[in-house]
Amino acid sequence: MIDIEIMQDASEIIHYDSPEISYAVQERLLSNYTDMRALCHWHDDLELLYIFDGEMNYEVNGQKYLLQKGDTIFINSRKLHYGYDNNRKECEFMVVLIHPELLKASNYMYRRYVHPILNYATDIVIVDHAAPDAGKFSALFHKILECHRLAESSHEFQLLGYFYELWSLIYQNCNMEENVISNREDPDIQVQKQMVSYIYQHYQEHITLEDIAAAGVVSRSKCCRIFQKYLSQSPISFLNNYRMEISCNLLCDTSFSITQIATFCGFNHLSYYSKMFLQRYGCTPNGYRKTHQKR
Repeated sequence: MIDIEIMQDASEIIHYDSPEISYAVQERLLSNYTDMRALCHWHDDLELLYIFDGEMNYEVNGQKYLLQKGDTIFINSRKLHYGYDNNRKECEFMVVLIHPELLKASNYMYRRYVHPILNYATDIVIVDHAAPDAGKFSALFHKILECHRLAESSHEFQLLGYFYELWSLIYQNCNMEENVISNREDPDIQVQKQMVSYIYQHYQEHITLEDIAAAGVVSRSKCCRIFQKYLSQSPISFLNNYRMEISCNLLCDTSFSITQIATFCGFNHLSYYSKMFLQRYGCTPNGYRKTHQKR
């Protein structure tokens, strides 16, 4: 299983390929994520995702998109996002994460080509597999992946060159209105981040709808509307889904008893936890452990 490590403000902890250079290249299968769904998160890094095979649903700041084989999506810095597939079909993809500081080799170029995209209304850029530049993106992603796998001497220089090529393509496609989704930052997004952060920090405790709403300084009804708008589920469902994901990781990675795991994850009653687990995953917690636990 792949764990997305989350800080208290719901931002993802990025593990760069080199501690000295702020980038990461990741090969992924959607099945590596618990329940075929990544955690809702955000980060300062720029994210580019390319679909090698299959398809997945993707949500950015509450907007839903279907990504298919050959599609590329660019997610701007600090946008709430996650991928999933409700039909539990496999998807093979890669992710390139680049911290904006890595694109500052020239202050002039940064001001002209990077800063305008970072600081204005661009949420995402989607380059469809049938778009004119789709082949260029595909070729670049394959070069990046090969370079990353071989990791030959000075490969970081080669990767940095590819990243600048990627950004050049992103910049060009930002000028094509059909590719760009632009939304001025909705104030509710910050409220959503605050409420999600509260859940990530306090999931082990007894949490009520009132507690979650208070974290965002909104009413219970508005809290529910915001969760439905951005995450397509209720606040309590999101809380329980997060608890279940944490419990799956503990079942795989620890020898804690089922009772200990249920309590650790905020479930007061083992029977309720077991019933919810069976409904969601189609097996008992113990059965899940036997199938997925690391040997």
